[in-house]
Amino acid sequence: MLAPPCGGSLRRLICSLTGAFGMSFNTFGHMFRITTWGESHGAAIGVTIDGTPPGLIFDLERDVQSFLDQRRPGQSRHTTQRREPDKAKVLSGVVAGDGGTLVTTGTPIQLMIDNVDHRSKDYGALTETFRPGHADFTYWAKYGVRDHRGGGRSSARETACRVAAGGIARLIIQKFAPAAVLRGALVQVGARRIPAAQWGGAWSQAEVGNNDFFGPDAATAAAWASDLDAIRKAGSSVGAVVEVVAEGLPAGLGAPLYAKLDADIASAMMSINAVKAVEIGDGMGVAALTGVENADEIRIGNDGRPLFLSNHAGGILGGISTGQDIVCRFAVKPTSSILTPRRTIDQSGVETEIATKGRHDPCVGIRAVPVGEAMLAIVLADHLLRHRGQVG
Repeated sequence: MLAPPCGGSLRRLICSLTGAFGMSFNTFGHMFRITTWGESHGAAIGVTIDGTPPGLIFDLERDVQSFLDQRRPGQSRHTTQRREPDKAKVLSGVVAGDGGTLVTTGTPIQLMIDNVDHRSKDYGALTETFRPGHADFTYWAKYGVRDHRGGGRSSARETACRVAAGGIARLIIQKFAPAAVLRGALVQVGARRIPAAQWGGAWSQAEVGNNDFFGPDAATAAAWASDLDAIRKAGSSVGAVVEVVAEGLPAGLGAPLYAKLDADIASAMMSINAVKAVEIGDGMGVAALTGVENADEIRIGNDGRPLFLSNHAGGILGGISTGQDIVCRFAVKPTSSILTPRRTIDQSGVETEIATKGRHDPCVGIRAVPVGEAMLAIVLADHLLRHRGQVG
């Protein structure tokens, strides 16, 4: 039997004292903070949202449920067939307003989503066996215990909580930056990337809602459908790249060094399950540019305001927003739960093979689009509140 690194009473005590054992950080943000809770196969999942200003009027269906419906599983053959209605319930932090609306009171908002279609029996063989590519081994190595049913807290099921919280975050953005618009799209599935002519950072949101992929180009979305049909039949999966953009934000959000806006955005995106890389602006591409090419030159526009001639920096310089579009991309790895047998070990150290059964996305990146939008909204809401607290 393999022993977890923090196994044994003495080591357990040491790990506890050093903060390495038994700790679970589930909170994100500063002035606007979210704490998610629940497991993939538990009775429910949910989020506690703290820092929402009082007096915000919102409609649960329009401002929260509509975004949850975008992320909801089982809506096409290209996503998991788990059937979850993902209906959000508000348990606290609001009072009834006029016309069926809700009004925030300034106290913590608690949202809950019932789990109604989990099949824990599909994971019976995983009680002591680690799935390659999953967090099974690392959770067990850290805590000495894990929830094998759908991955527990490491499941993408948790992201529904973030999407719900993102709806509340958008209300704050609307209040303090009414011109702001957030949008997201899938720009790559596997090796097939949307051509620059159809994308190039200036895509229309209209097409994004017309296909199963949140893709801004219809022809590429049709090709992705064929690609995924072949991948699924082969018992495998593919990764994806998501781009999220925020337009109409003021200059000045963020702070130098340890409160950089781009650092917080990167942290938010990396916290999403299965995300392995994040780019702001041109990202890794700037390494191939010269200083002449990369410099976002500035002139004065007809309105007397600064006019940037390019946006290689993705709308952020020195950790502070420039007033340009904030552009972020993140890469989602291929779904680790696949039918093709993979080599692994169990908790006793015995080598074995495993083929993951159950209902899984052949490309988990598809449903990551509304999640990325939500996390960007959460960061921006937090920074808008922090900005007001610092400079008024």
